[in-house]
Amino acid sequence: MKMIIKSLGIVFGDIGTSPIYTLAVIFLYLDPTPSNVIGVLSLIFWTLLLLVTVEYAWLATSLSRKGEGGEIVLRELLLPYLKSSRQIAIVSLLAFIGVSLLIGDGIITPAISILSAVEGILLIPGFEKLDQSYLVALASLIAIILFSVQRKGTEHVAKAFGPLMVLWFSALAISGIVSIVEHPFVFKAINPYYAIKFMGTHGLAGFFVLSEVILCATGGEALYADMGHLGRMPIVKAWHFVFVVLILNYMGQGVYLMQHPDARYVLFEMVLSQAGILYIPFLLLSIAATIIASQAMISGMFSIVYQAITTRILPMFKVDYKSAEMRSQIYIGFVNYFLLIFVLFVINHFRESHNLAAAYGLAVTGSMSITGILMMWLFYIRKEFIKSGVAVFITLLDITYFASNMFKIPHGGYWSILLALIPFSVIIVYTQGQKRLNRTLRPLKLDTFLFSYKQLYGKIPMIGGTALFFTKEATTIAPYIVHTMFKNSIIYEENILITIKTLDEPFGFSSDFKEDLADGLRSFEITAGYLELFDVEQILKEAGIKEKTIFYGHDEVASGNIVWKFFSFIKKVTPNFIQFYKLPANKLHGVITRVEM
Repeated sequence: MKMIIKSLGIVFGDIGTSPIYTLAVIFLYLDPTPSNVIGVLSLIFWTLLLLVTVEYAWLATSLSRKGEGGEIVLRELLLPYLKSSRQIAIVSLLAFIGVSLLIGDGIITPAISILSAVEGILLIPGFEKLDQSYLVALASLIAIILFSVQRKGTEHVAKAFGPLMVLWFSALAISGIVSIVEHPFVFKAINPYYAIKFMGTHGLAGFFVLSEVILCATGGEALYADMGHLGRMPIVKAWHFVFVVLILNYMGQGVYLMQHPDARYVLFEMVLSQAGILYIPFLLLSIAATIIASQAMISGMFSIVYQAITTRILPMFKVDYKSAEMRSQIYIGFVNYFLLIFVLFVINHFRESHNLAAAYGLAVTGSMSITGILMMWLFYIRKEFIKSGVAVFITLLDITYFASNMFKIPHGGYWSILLALIPFSVIIVYTQGQKRLNRTLRPLKLDTFLFSYKQLYGKIPMIGGTALFFTKEATTIAPYIVHTMFKNSIIYEENILITIKTLDEPFGFSSDFKEDLADGLRSFEITAGYLELFDVEQILKEAGIKEKTIFYGHDEVASGNIVWKFFSFIKKVTPNFIQFYKLPANKLHGVITRVEM
């Protein structure tokens, strides 16, 4: 139960606050007749059931790597099955686009969630004519506070947010039930006949409506993206509860809308008519819930970027681990402030939630479609034909919703594309730059290295003490080690190659010397589960290693090409991998290798 409540705080804020604006946006331009309301409610029910419950809670969360989820994970799961370079390129490109769209969505989500909640102030007597500039300023202030507390870690945030979300979902359920009691006939919307009938009678207009209906499922992707924070089961169990609450509330709003067709802020007006004096506490609770909605997406962004770092499609941004229990509960400062800057820009550019709704949904449905394609492919390769068949159907639905959102491009949807282009450009330039760099800096095979080492050791003046050299692989020697020892003739009396390996299992730890490679040359290997936290300096001390110097490699890229200049800039502003281990700075010596590209 404790983990389920935590998941409400981390994962379900976004989709849990969609009732604030979904029906309000849909019926801005659609006549709220009983048949239209029932048809839209039916579309909402089946969208939540198929695109969230089936696609994410069932299919997607059954696919994980090291307990993590997301398009990057699907790419990593697919690559071992692919034989042609063309297939690998297609899967990688799809994953890169999906990740970039999700990051673009991560910017719009906090903006629309917070703006839609603070607009509820306009229903408080005396505040009806409050200037929109004040609401924009308040939303901006809330965003700044939210992002400033991220460094405390999602574990601490969840402890505060989980119970608040329980209260929020309880309020949603109660308000929905109170409205439904008078007209329980609204539950006939569960019948898919009404969704099909709505689409059939409205034609192209009904197709446009799908682009707003999808707002009810935004945040569904967080079920998969945030899986590494808490594990699959707490998230899936919590979703069963959230799904029921959302349906109750949407049905209740539907009843209220049929009775009050002029309603603009449907949820807030419904609660105001039911609770009266309790409206202000509900409004404050809704603002708190939208802050949590933003938190769900921010946590997801940290998870996605962390996956991209570990799979080497993004540079090594500084990662702070915020939980002694789970390594995946992390904080990435660069990502945090990147999101904050653009969230503030979006809030101040669009100014009203219904304007933002015109831009919202394109990135979400694009990401959903790519998830569906990759899942479908993976299930087929694994010969899980039932799941593959279901994934085909779900993917076709995703693509239908994505197509309907294409009409939003001229009305602000282009911002989703522009925002997604930023991470996409970084991913493409970094991955292609690394490939080109690796072709230029070919590591030396261990056997070849040992042949040269044995010829030099003892035959040139050696430096007293012990030197450590960090290498990614035990079977290959990085160019910087070759340059240091052979070109610069820097060989210590004792030289130790340090390798850190991550297991596919969450727990397990070992550290030990391997066989002596040659006189004065040994290999030390640290092996740890991906959830293990460890202090490299302490491990070396316990192994009796008293190093005098620690060497690591640093590549300096020089180029007249604007693309590779950008790659060089990325390399300069992001930390080297060795700096993550927090080794004593007075012993570190970076060996620069200059590369012309």
